[in-house]
Amino acid sequence: MDVPSSWDALRKQARKLEAQLDEQMNSYRKVVSTKGMAKTDTSENDFESGIDRLLKQLQQVNSQMQAWVSSGGSEMVSHTLTRHQEILQDLTQEFYRLCSSLRAKKEHASLLEDFREFDCSRLDLEDSVGSAEQALLKEHASISRSTGQMDTVISQAQATLGALVLQHLSFGGINSKLSNVSSRLPTVNSILSAIKRKKSMETIILSLVASVCTFLIFIYWLSK
Repeated sequence: MDVPSSWDALRKQARKLEAQLDEQMNSYRKVVSTKGMAKTDTSENDFESGIDRLLKQLQQVNSQMQAWVSSGGSEMVSHTLTRHQEILQDLTQEFYRLCSSLRAKKEHASLLEDFREFDCSRLDLEDSVGSAEQALLKEHASISRSTGQMDTVISQAQATLGALVLQHLSFGGINSKLSNVSSRLPTVNSILSAIKRKKSMETIILSLVASVCTFLIFIYWLSK
């Protein structure tokens, strides 16, 4: 049985579509193999829509060829149709496999990007916490230095007060001895009186100095 001329036209069209699909699939494989970002670019959409359109056209041509075979084609025509159907099936499966692989890569890249953003946020939080801790440590060190300085001033004031008390006791002993001497030596009573007046003035001066020191310590403590 002779093969009709329309069958030849359908077969040529099928071969042309298969060649175009092979070219598009090769380019699409390169895109999938080099894809490493989560975002979708224009080339991916163009390839996918173009391949899908060609597959539908090839499916339509195979359906027309199937109609010719059903109308009484020879065994050779039936074998040719089977071969074209196998090619269409292989191309369709390969296309779906590449699409799935591309989606998996996008999801993986998206997860990595989310993890990087989370890691950056965690580092920023740790830096802010670390800065707060450093500020607290600096404040604590400043308070400790201020407390140490205040303790030093208080110790110096206490030492000065102790020296003044000791000096006051020494003057008290001298006063007692001078009183005994004055009772025995009336001739030096006037001299002793002058010494007592001088001692009283020194006592007043020492008391004023101690009061001023205490007041300055209190003002320094309030300023901290």
